[in-house]
Amino acid sequence: MRLDPSVEDEAFRTEVRDWIAANLSEDLKVAARKTGSVFTDKEPALAWQARLHAKGWAAPSWPREYGGTGWTEAQRHIFAAECRRAGAPNLSPMGLRMVAPCIMRYGTSEQKAHYLPRILAGEDYWCQGYSEPQAGSDLAALQLRADADGGDYVLNGSKIWTTHAHLANKMFCLVRTSREATRQAGITFLLLDMVLPGITVSPIRSMAGDHDFNQVFFDNVRVAQSGRLGEEGEGWTVAKYLLEFERGGAYASGLFAALDEVRSAAAAAGLLGSAAFRRKLATVTAQVAAIEAVEGVVLSQMASRGSPGPGSSILKLQGTEAEQMIHELAVEVAGTYAAADQIDARQHGSNAAPLTDIFAMMAVPRYLNGRAASIYGGSNEVQRGIVAKAVLGL
Repeated sequence: MRLDPSVEDEAFRTEVRDWIAANLSEDLKVAARKTGSVFTDKEPALAWQARLHAKGWAAPSWPREYGGTGWTEAQRHIFAAECRRAGAPNLSPMGLRMVAPCIMRYGTSEQKAHYLPRILAGEDYWCQGYSEPQAGSDLAALQLRADADGGDYVLNGSKIWTTHAHLANKMFCLVRTSREATRQAGITFLLLDMVLPGITVSPIRSMAGDHDFNQVFFDNVRVAQSGRLGEEGEGWTVAKYLLEFERGGAYASGLFAALDEVRSAAAAAGLLGSAAFRRKLATVTAQVAAIEAVEGVVLSQMASRGSPGPGSSILKLQGTEAEQMIHELAVEVAGTYAAADQIDARQHGSNAAPLTDIFAMMAVPRYLNGRAASIYGGSNEVQRGIVAKAVLGL
């Protein structure tokens, strides 16, 4: 198992770092710092994607034949880590990292030719139609009906917690095409337009007041059967393949950057003189260092076996808990300056004047929105179960 980077990898890191320094503008950094939830606002995220696309770096995990980089696992990790270290906007994974691999694997030649170039160029902005009011962690319980009618499916039901559905023009969606088979066998995977008649998007505000989530209602929505990905009834197979791409990434570099921000603000506030605060800061710093070590192990396993194994669950578990600890420290450092609700000032493109610096303005929104990090993408309770079974043999 090789954990130390090669000379070639270090040269690649320098190339990536230099390019990001030359191309990541200050306004995009500010937009990223004003992100209180998972995804950066659509406009700055697409602006960053456009610069990456012009360089040929928009899709690090795609094969070259579809416009990807053809990078090694180590290079992809280095690129992700350097983007997070530099404070670049988060790109929505829905198109580039989630539905695109499924289209490559299960799509027809026509679907590949139509969708993949548009995803790469940022011309289509996708959302994920999975969870329903009565089907969250138990996704196989989904009930959104898709009844065949001629060359169409007619959809009736709803999806919930649909991130950026109000901004997306496309959705990949799990629907129920049969109730006679087993729960999983009756599910089909559809690609659809968000402007179809009968679709209504209703906002769901987070605790921080942000509009990232939505409930999407389908009232006799007609979707052409040509929008089906894979065969009818094989949606569960496609969905399981997609889940391989939903988790992962370079946690440690972003967490170290967040810790540096907390440490600088704490120094300015005189908190580093407190032994109790230093102890809390040291605890989370040690946890992030451990996460960085696990990332190295996972990277080595990916290179040698093609699978991260239970390491991805460990990273998700430890990474989200460390993130929440950092948010708690940020609120403590910001103190009363974090109390003001500045939702207008933190919106992209807003002319509202902030009452504080960005660190204090974002402390509470990040803390509140970050509570969900240990739930979405597979709850930490689920991750503990995976680790218990795969690592401890329980």
